[in-house]
Amino acid sequence: MIPFPFLFRRKRPPVLTEAGTRARVVIIGGGFGGLQAAKALAGAPVQVTLVDRRNHHLFQPLLYQVATAALSPADIAQPIRSVLRGQPNVDVVLADVGAIDVAAKEIVFDEDQQARRLPYDYLIVAAGANHAYFGHDEWAPNAPGLKTLEDALDIRRRILLSFEEADREPDPAQRKALMTFVVVGGGPTGVEMAGAIAEIARFSLARDFRHIDTRDARVVLIEAGTDLLAAFPDRLSLRSLQDLERLGVDVRFGKPVTAIAPNAVTLGDEIIPANTIVWAAGVQASPLGHSLGVELDRAGRVLVNPDLTVPGHPEIFVIGDMASLRDARGRPLPGVAQVAMQQGAWAAANIVRAIEGKPARSFRYRDLGNMATIGRNSAVADIRGLRLTGFVAWLAWAVVHILNLIGFRNRLLVGLQWLWSYLTLQRGARLITRAAE
Repeated sequence: MIPFPFLFRRKRPPVLTEAGTRARVVIIGGGFGGLQAAKALAGAPVQVTLVDRRNHHLFQPLLYQVATAALSPADIAQPIRSVLRGQPNVDVVLADVGAIDVAAKEIVFDEDQQARRLPYDYLIVAAGANHAYFGHDEWAPNAPGLKTLEDALDIRRRILLSFEEADREPDPAQRKALMTFVVVGGGPTGVEMAGAIAEIARFSLARDFRHIDTRDARVVLIEAGTDLLAAFPDRLSLRSLQDLERLGVDVRFGKPVTAIAPNAVTLGDEIIPANTIVWAAGVQASPLGHSLGVELDRAGRVLVNPDLTVPGHPEIFVIGDMASLRDARGRPLPGVAQVAMQQGAWAAANIVRAIEGKPARSFRYRDLGNMATIGRNSAVADIRGLRLTGFVAWLAWAVVHILNLIGFRNRLLVGLQWLWSYLTLQRGARLITRAAE
């Protein structure tokens, strides 16, 4: 779950450096944290440069719906320049950052080996995270993860092509493998993906094929631990399992994946033939953190100070999936949108405080809750002690996600498509697009 957007912002008084010029603030990453930081600096006369390798902000909580043909890419993405066009103190740069030169206080662009640089007075690093295959990067081509629109379109293509190929496959064993879908990882992404694939097979495609019954499709969800949605209360975790099993999903616990081949997943001595495999088991922070020259945790996240700065460098802030920090109870902060957004606003506020000569404040996380949807009329929600299941949780999940989409057009289109899908059990983005050569 992510927090509701702020509707009003208080204008700040002019903030200047000692030399009387605007401080240069560079933000790496246009995700939830980076974008929130840029917005939070709207009232401050600092010069902000936001750098991202893509030109759009992506609403990642709904990315799985693009992967399962419920939404189109443009429904959950918005050009960063469009989002920030009302802020004259923000410049947007489309580029890939290769490194951070801490000593020179510059970021180094990675553009065909040309070492272009951009200086900063203050830096916010919000480059996010990538897929983690626990030392088996060779699995990536056969088990794509879900982080970008390209990932989602690739997975959508694989899912839909599997049914098309099964429709013309005469060999029963091959047909069964083509109609077997394996999702690795029992967190929110894995649970939502498994439920959505099962719904496609049982409802959306049920009347579209002549030679196969898509309801015979097998969806397997593999979780190495003992529970789904480990961050949720036990009752909600159990309810998610029951809802998945009601959809026909085969949930496996306690056995980690030991091998992934082009058309099979291995669990110890068991081999599961499957044409489509989706990885949702882990993430690792952007490798950009290594260039900071500070201590990292096992997932590559920077061990930041309580005020979100890098040890020894009060001008550098690391937020979101790249930051490792614990809450007041000593628990690691989760890698979710609401953490990144709160940290982005907090880092921006601390930069203004630093320029004004005031001490930085330690970050305080406000947990607004967690949500996950399993399928039609089925979701679980833990909202600050209020635990919801079934249709009420599903409706709350839908409302919160629509309200937090950027842009009225996206909110309207997503709402209408969900209503149409709810009434007809159909999905409106079932286009098979070929991968780029």
